[in-house]
Formats: sequence, structure tokens, C-alpha cells
Amino acid sequence: MDSVGRRSFGVSLILLLLIEAVCVVRGNVVFEVHHKYGRGAKGKAPIGVLKAHDSKRHGRVLAGVDFQLGGDGSPTNTALYYTKITIGTPPVDYHVQVDTGSDILWVNCHNCEKCPTKSDLGISLMQYDIKASSTGQLITCDQEFCGTVFNSPNPNCKVGMNCEYAVTYGDGSKTEGYFVRDNFKFDQVTGNSQTSAMDGSVAFGCSAKQSGELGSSSQAVDGIVGFGQANTSILSQLSLAGKVKKIFSHCLDSRRGGGIFALGEVVHPKVGTAPLVPNQAHYNLILKGVQVGNKNLDLPTGLFGIGPPRRAIIDSGTTLAYLPPDMYEKVISMIMELQPKMVIHMVEDEFKCFWYTANIDDGFPVITFQFENSLSLQVYPHNYLFEVRDTEYCIGWQVSGMQAKDGQELTLLGDIALSDKLVVYDLDNQTIGWAQYNCSSSIKVKDEASGNAYDVVAHDISMDSSALKANVVSVLMFVATALSLIV
Repeated sequence: MDSVGRRSFGVSLILLLLIEAVCVVRGNVVFEVHHKYGRGAKGKAPIGVLKAHDSKRHGRVLAGVDFQLGGDGSPTNTALYYTKITIGTPPVDYHVQVDTGSDILWVNCHNCEKCPTKSDLGISLMQYDIKASSTGQLITCDQEFCGTVFNSPNPNCKVGMNCEYAVTYGDGSKTEGYFVRDNFKFDQVTGNSQTSAMDGSVAFGCSAKQSGELGSSSQAVDGIVGFGQANTSILSQLSLAGKVKKIFSHCLDSRRGGGIFALGEVVHPKVGTAPLVPNQAHYNLILKGVQVGNKNLDLPTGLFGIGPPRRAIIDSGTTLAYLPPDMYEKVISMIMELQPKMVIHMVEDEFKCFWYTANIDDGFPVITFQFENSLSLQVYPHNYLFEVRDTEYCIGWQVSGMQAKDGQELTLLGDIALSDKLVVYDLDNQTIGWAQYNCSSSIKVKDEASGNAYDVVAHDISMDSSALKANVVSVLMFVATALSLIV
């Protein structure tokens, strides 16, 4: 992503996180991840909730329009995906947000100030208690780990003092705590769609104090696990240690609410790629052009066509998609040209909506975004039109005034643009690519140790039905796979 994106999104990190040894493994690690808001077959889209999520997220992520070191969006109540991890002896389950751009792993701790104690997601919140785990250990400021975290020894450190951290987000929310180490339990992939239990020792942040909106109960979880591109992320740390290739991918199924999230080299399907814009905190690509149906948009760059190239941020943490004003007006106008008799009405004073009884994919155009290396991203009507009630649809394209530090207006492509595609983030080669794909099926991921390619499939995860209805949610699941984590 770029100076705007999911999780790093305007996050100002005052710490660096290092993941330590993750058990002896010769295979893959699987995480099952839920979607908070999905819009699959189980319900209509709660578009007001989706926009509120994005607004809160961008308030943090884009605060000051100075996208600093961090992850891909704030690890607060706004992240869309969460998974269950198991920590300690005896083992305790925690639900943490999965962020494709954030750069730390932390959970709420026992006696935490202002940490959430309840959630509307139908999950029980827990707080990590190091005294209750026989394998839990404090990381002190005089240990080598702490010096690595801050790139230098702490001159104020005294033997036995905690290795502390603080993270401040763009909206003023803050989490403070200290580092600990404990056993984690993972599901190891041992073959095609097969897993077995595996243990590992991981260093992580223990949140002892929070401020701002981090304690909100509406979508609260126990913490966050991040997959950002900075050296502080889990993926980067494991890669620097020679454990995995610095590659991850996701596949979001818009129709059935399923999906896949994997670490490692994808062998099948093959994807086209475009280079990442260098030296950006978020995942940015150069945007070469936009088509509505078979018509190109006239989008000059800068004054008289001279200026920095347009950029697009790829952000699976944002639900909708946000276009600069000139692009938004032209896209909406060209969509409406194909339906001249259609009457637009407003929902919640901000969403353009209409009634339509025919097949929307037959009546509306495909929107195509063109990038370098002839890579194109096609967004179909069933992705960018949300059915909020039977035969009532709202347009998912939103107008935005987001700008980078160089003044360039930014396009932010969220889930409506990324759904039904396998999206691969190859940070080793600094590229992003995708292919249109059936995300309810499977992909093949290479096991670096054996050279074998294993199927990683989407699964259905059950969730409390009352919570499902209350959130108008269809469950979205991912599988996260980490390859060859050998101590």
C-alpha cells in the first residue's frame, strides 16, 4: 500500500516488533479467519455499516495525510478480518484482527486499563495473564530481543525492567504495553487439505493500557496480528530469519462469503503482476487508466497532463472503493448513461441507490483499472453494486479527496474491487498481482522444504447465529499458510 492503506494507514508506530522462533515445522501453518461484515449469500449488505467502518478507518489511516511507518490499517475496532489463535499453557483462545498491512502482533493483557471486555461479534473476549501460563516469560529491556526491537540498547534500561512499547494511531487512539514470550499452537498443513497440531514460541506485545476508541465493544476483538511489508511485520521477520518467502495472498469470495489467506509461493493459479511503487508504507501501484465498459476515461495527470502519475492503493481492509472527484464523477456519469430511465434516490443521505429487477451484470458496465505491465483489474457490477433490500441496489463507488504528500490524488481499491480474485503480494520481488478466480475452490502453495505443492482450500466456519444476524454478516474465512518455519 502507499501513504494510505489498510492497517499501516496513517499509523504512527513508536515501536518495532520482532517475532522470535516459531517451532520446528516442515510444512504449513493454517489460520481460520472470519469476516466481520461480509455480504455473501446469507444476507443483504449493511451498506451504512460498511461506510461507517471505512470512514472510521480512514480517519485513522489518513490522519494528517502523512502516512507514517506502520501497518495496513489500524488495529482497532475497524479491521474486517479476525482469526482465533491459541496461546499459553494451559492453552487459551484469543480472537485477533488479521491485517494485511499492520506490523505488530499484540493482545490485551490482564488488568489492562480501558481494554474492551465485551464484543457484539458473538465472541468471548479474553485478556492474556502471564501468571496463569506456565510457559509465559517477560522480555526485559536488557535482553538481546529488546535491543533488536529498538535497533539499539536502551540507555535508561536497568536489569529486570520490562521491554515496553507504545503505538499511537492517527485518530489519537493509543495502546501501551510490554513484550512477552509464550507458546502458540498452530494448525500445520501436512498435505492436501490436511493439518496437524504444532507448537511454537513467539514474542508478542501485551497491551496494558489503551485510550481512544480501542475499547469500543461493537466490533472488539482481543488484539491484532499483522502482515505488513515493514520489517516489523510477522511476514518480514520470518522472512529475514530465512523461514518463509516474503509472499502472501488472499482470495475473497463475494457470492458465498468464503476465501483463502495464505503465506508462501502460489504455484496455481498463475497471476499477472505490476511493480509496487517503492518507498511507500502501503501497497501502491501506478494507475495507467480506467475504462467504463469499453470506453476510456479522460483522466489527465496534473496541469496540462504534466505531473506525477496517478496511484492506486490496494487495500483489502477497506470495504468499498474511493475515487478522486474527477474520476468518480466520470465513472458515475458513464454508468448512468447505460440506464437513462433509471431514477436515483439517496439512502442515508450519502448513497446513490436505485430499484432494479433485471440481472445487474447484464445492465451495468464492467469497470477496468489498468496498471503497469498491462495488468488490469476488472470490477463487475455484482461487486460494486450492493443489494440492501430486494431489488434495491446502492453504488459502492465513493468519492474521496485523499492525497499523498506530493499532492497526488489517490484511488483506494477495497474489497469491492478485490473480491473474486486471487491477489498475491510478492514482497521479495516488490510486485502485486492477481487473477480472476473462484475463491470458494483451492489454490496450490509451495512447501519450500519438500518442494511439494499443497492444496489450500476455503472452509466454512460456524459462528453464533444471533451475532451473525445482528451484524448482517455472512462468515468469510481465510486460510493463512506459513511455509517451512524451521528453528
